[in-house]
Amino acid sequence: MSQQRAVPQVLMFSRQTCGLCDKARAIVLAERERTAFEFEEVWIDGDEALEDAHGIRVPVVEIDGVEEFVTFVDPVRLRYLVSGH
Repeated sequence: MSQQRAVPQVLMFSRQTCGLCDKARAIVLAERERTAFEFEEVWIDGDEALEDAHGIRVPVVEIDGVEEFVTFVDPVRLRYLVSGH
């Protein structure tokens, strides 16, 4: 009996004006063209708790609740993590 893996949940914390966030988003969205996963982006601007948690460490990308990338998304590692290896 084979077990089917749940669709990965990718969450990215960003700022509205953030060049690194734009680059990370492009990498994540390009991978989503190849691999099925859920993607949500959360803007930390003006949210005191999120700004305290992430500060200038954006973008922060979590996969299934685990922080995997900070400021830069490695496309090869992202593919590995969301594809189930």
